[in-house]
Amino acid sequence: MSQIEDKLQAMGIILPDAPAPLGNFLPFLIDGSHLHISGQISVGLDGKPITGQIGADYSVEHGYEAARFCAINLLARARAALGDLDRIERLIKLGGFINSEAGFSQHPKVLNGASDLFAEILGPDKAGHVRFAVGSSSLPANASVEIEAIFRITD
Repeated sequence: MSQIEDKLQAMGIILPDAPAPLGNFLPFLIDGSHLHISGQISVGLDGKPITGQIGADYSVEHGYEAARFCAINLLARARAALGDLDRIERLIKLGGFINSEAGFSQHPKVLNGASDLFAEILGPDKAGHVRFAVGSSSLPANASVEIEAIFRITD
């Protein structure tokens, strides 16, 4: 088991199997030393999407937890792509889409759910990243959050 998976296990997090894509696209792409992972929606431990609009149906805290599950699913996808999570050298970028009502403005607080989890798992040297967080009136499967990622990897 990798050091990253050991850390996850110590935190009580067990990675699920990477889900099948919901459309006609690649779930990941390795381009040289970069792993690009397509958007992962918020899916809970029960395998069901975490749904609803943040601000209208649910709180920022609900969105934060949904983003945390997106990060877990990004790691599951990375493991499927790489075989060994210890090949991750650094998180480069996160892109977050928040299913939110008009006028909602706390998108960064929601996306912190993913950023904070990566900081816990990878440490500050590997987890410092750039990102964007934008609102959307809807997401696939009515998910509360969808996040994409770019990692720098080793051979």
